[in-house]
Amino acid sequence: MRLLLDTSVFLRFIAGSDRLDGKTRALMEDFDNALVLSVASLWEIAIKISIGKLELLKEFDSLIPEELEENEIEVLPIRLAHLSEMMRLPFHHRDPFDRLIIAQSIAEDLPLITHDGIFGKYPVDIVSVDTDSGDASGQEIFLKSQK
Repeated sequence: MRLLLDTSVFLRFIAGSDRLDGKTRALMEDFDNALVLSVASLWEIAIKISIGKLELLKEFDSLIPEELEENEIEVLPIRLAHLSEMMRLPFHHRDPFDRLIIAQSIAEDLPLITHDGIFGKYPVDIVSVDTDSGDASGQEIFLKSQK
């Protein structure tokens, strides 16, 4: 089965974070499943780095290609069909990256692995991630210094 990862799930996964529950990690590490990451997630990560909201422990230019290759993650490009689907989405959620990922999930008929409950308001198959208490962004595991 092909599984689309949301941005924070991807970040948690490559960090080996214990904030991904065991069932989700097992699903992602199962060789029978193919992991897919939207180019929108890579774009979101790059923007957050450039505005100082995210700092990776390794350089983006080396970390991301290494992790994509090591984990055999397919990068899903943005297609016109995805943009058309996004334009039809109701505005339960205003984050443009999340909206595009949701639209890609719908257009490509890909189950979406996310911790974000608002994604469930859209007609997507959700694989929910259990997280412990605290910030649910998943980004704190990557910060050298944030505050």
